[in-house]
Amino acid sequence: MLQVSLSRVTYGVTMRFIAPICLLLVTACNSNIYTRDGVTDGDTFYLSPSAFANEDATYQSWVAYSLMKSTCQLGIGGENPARASSFDCEFTARRHLVNAWDERSFNNQGVNDAYLDALSTVNEAGYLAEYTSYYLGQDDWQLPEGLRVNEFRDWRQAHLRRHRSKTRLTGSWNYQKRVAKHPY
Repeated sequence: MLQVSLSRVTYGVTMRFIAPICLLLVTACNSNIYTRDGVTDGDTFYLSPSAFANEDATYQSWVAYSLMKSTCQLGIGGENPARASSFDCEFTARRHLVNAWDERSFNNQGVNDAYLDALSTVNEAGYLAEYTSYYLGQDDWQLPEGLRVNEFRDWRQAHLRRHRSKTRLTGSWNYQKRVAKHPY
C-alpha cells in the first residue's frame, strides 16, 4: 500500500538555504585550501611545469611577468609574501611582460594577443606607470610623483575604450614546509 501526504512540504524552501550554508562552513574549515580573495597564500612561488615546455609567445610573456612579480613579492617579504603588493612590484612586472611580449611578437610575425598588444601600445605611448596605477592600483600603494593622470585619462578615453586589465600567473604560491621534498 502506498501512502501519499496531501499536506504541502515546507522544508524544501528552508533546505535550499541551509544546505549551501552548511557546505560553505565545511569548506571553510579545510586547512588544505590556501586561496583567499583569488590569491594562493604561501612563502614560496612555484613556477608551473608547463612554463618549461610551452613555447607560446603569449604564455612565455606571462612567465616573465610571473617570475618578476613573485621575485619582487619575495623581496618585500613578510609571513605571507603572496599577499605582498606594491606599485613598484606591479609596474616592474608589467614592464617585463611588455618587453617579453614585444621581443617575442617581433621575432614571431603573425603572433598576436589583444591584451598584450594593447599593453604594448600603452608602453609605447609612455603611460605604463599611469596604466598600472589606474587599472591595477590598490589603496595602500605608494604612488610615484609625476604620474600624468589627466593626460592618461584623455589618452585612455581615445585608445582604450572598454579595456579590462588581465593578469595571468603561471605558477602558484604554497608554504615551503607543506610541500613534499623529492627523494632525489
